[in-house]
Amino acid sequence: MSEEQKYLYGPVPSRRLGRSLGVDIMPFKVCTLDCIYCQLGRTTEKTVERKDYVSVEAVLGELRERLAEGLEADFITISGSGEPTLNARLGQLIEGIKKITNVPVAVLTNGTLLIDKSVRADCARADVVIPSLDAGDEQTFRKVNRPHKDISIEKLIAGLCAFRNEFAGQMWLEVFFVEGLNTDAEQIGKIKDAIELIRPDKVQLNTAVRPTAEAGVERVDAEKLQYIAEELGEKCEVVADFSRQRFTGDIERKAEDVLSMLKRRPCSLNDICSGLGIGRNEALKYISHFQQQGVIDSEEKDGIIFFKAN
Repeated sequence: MSEEQKYLYGPVPSRRLGRSLGVDIMPFKVCTLDCIYCQLGRTTEKTVERKDYVSVEAVLGELRERLAEGLEADFITISGSGEPTLNARLGQLIEGIKKITNVPVAVLTNGTLLIDKSVRADCARADVVIPSLDAGDEQTFRKVNRPHKDISIEKLIAGLCAFRNEFAGQMWLEVFFVEGLNTDAEQIGKIKDAIELIRPDKVQLNTAVRPTAEAGVERVDAEKLQYIAEELGEKCEVVADFSRQRFTGDIERKAEDVLSMLKRRPCSLNDICSGLGIGRNEALKYISHFQQQGVIDSEEKDGIIFFKAN
């Protein structure tokens, strides 16, 4: 990854989207939620205010360079370090991408802002939208997702239903299960009722196979997750990657390289990616792992987050 590359990462292999070129249009961990299972760690700024966070022209310029180099990707996926629908220029970005390439566009979102008509209009420009629903009632929603005070499970489900009614593309709903919090029969029944209201094209089940924002978040084992999928209906599939539970081999060596780098000096995410030649998602995975272990800290300077070893 070059030092100039600020917004794009990958293409990275995705179980759902094949070869996915990531587009990161949010500052690190600016989000509407503070999910206990987030692999990127705790939310640094919880907000529902949409802003012009990045230059659309700069993102498109970077994409043009990648296309000129002969980009091979199955999807261009807007996701990354925060909630992408908080970016007020999301719709303009998708429209701009569509003008310069035929590679389909996916948006990964927690879905909390789809109650807003303008957010629905922006997301509707994409080919695939993958929102989330991790709870069937307000109490569980607050335990698992820790939303901004202006967000409720009722608004979330209403927004998802409204978007489904307006969107002609593919809507794949992700449900993230945490053992002991949203896995009992009552909760599964409530989630199933919500799914029937929302009517997504697919339902994809996930669980905590990587380090999480909070200690003690228990993953659901593969057998139980498959059972839940059967309970929720024929559109369900398990997407959790149980093969990536630990760093091994080359991955372990890269993790050690990240830690060694942070022992020498504080580094931003771009510093790590540029210095080690790895993508943003991979770097964030290592950062999250070491934060969970308590061996690195972070601090902000001039709007940039730097990580350093303790």
